[in-house]
Amino acid sequence: MNATAVRRPRQGVLQILQFNWRSYLSTAAVVAVALLAAPFLPRLLRVGLLIGVAPALFWMVSSLLVSHYVYDRFPLYDLSWITRALSRMPSRWLNIHCGLDETSSLLADLFPGAAFDVVDIFDARVMTEPSIRQARQIERTAIAATPARFDDLPFGPGAFDAAFCIFAAHELRLARQRATLFLEIARVLAPGGELVLMEHSRDGWNFLAFGPGFLHFFSQRVWRRTASQAGFRVQSELSRTPFVHVYVLRRTL
Repeated sequence: MNATAVRRPRQGVLQILQFNWRSYLSTAAVVAVALLAAPFLPRLLRVGLLIGVAPALFWMVSSLLVSHYVYDRFPLYDLSWITRALSRMPSRWLNIHCGLDETSSLLADLFPGAAFDVVDIFDARVMTEPSIRQARQIERTAIAATPARFDDLPFGPGAFDAAFCIFAAHELRLARQRATLFLEIARVLAPGGELVLMEHSRDGWNFLAFGPGFLHFFSQRVWRRTASQAGFRVQSELSRTPFVHVYVLRRTL
């Protein structure tokens, strides 16, 4: 299946707006009020006000432009590179998401004949941000997911050759929660099994694109440390645009 063919035009940027509409609406309202009020203020206050709202306006526009580039213009959902990144083709794989699943059907096409499971680890007690709740309201995929706890995946040890966690693990905001998830993934992977992790990074590129919103992501150092603590070795890394980083992690324990 051609990943770019099944996605609607501007689907990515429209989803960003849909998931974060409260934030964009409040920012737009603040900018609008500032621009309307500026002509009636003394010059010094007017300049200070415009300087103050300029970053908000910049990041509102830049976040949408970058989202359109990453999710709509760049072939992010062409996952054919995964077959080259893995050391072997899996006979059984696991995909982990938090309710928004845009990859399971693509992975199923990538590994025809392989058995697989899909789990939804959304936990309303720990994943409290409005954006993820909004994301769960959109259209579901044809592949049903098994609800699962991030700290207790419903599979036996060594059940899978490969696991995938694409734009999902960062929704666990505490380090101990992410560490627990990685330990669970390591448990259900066979010796030598591999985890493909894809995430935005808390770095300069994502700060430029998303402003303070980049704090929703975690640094590459954090992901490497979490992987190491769970018994994974970084087998390879690659970037999918300057804003998205991929880690191919191999179970060593």
